[in-house]
Amino acid sequence: MPVFPKLPWFLLIGLIAIPAQAADAPHEACLSKAEQRAVVASHQAIPLAKAIKAPRQRGRHAEVVRARLCHNGDKLFYVLTLLGRSGKVITATVDAANGETVSAR
Repeated sequence: MPVFPKLPWFLLIGLIAIPAQAADAPHEACLSKAEQRAVVASHQAIPLAKAIKAPRQRGRHAEVVRARLCHNGDKLFYVLTLLGRSGKVITATVDAANGETVSAR
């Protein structure tokens, strides 16, 4: 006899999917590579190389593993996934208009 009562399959799937969707929610509106090039060429966003310098100026010396240009309404920002020297993964959000680090965790 199972210890846990049997859950309907759709409830179980829903419970598994909700945390995954919540983690990805802020980054759903990311641009494609072609859209990124167009935005940078029109000077609406700084180039990725400048965005990568922002966390490093704050003392975060890490290797960039992934970089995405996303938007929230009319605000553009880079979401950088960094791998620190210690092996710790850091996510930094950089304002794409001015290159300032918004958050790092």
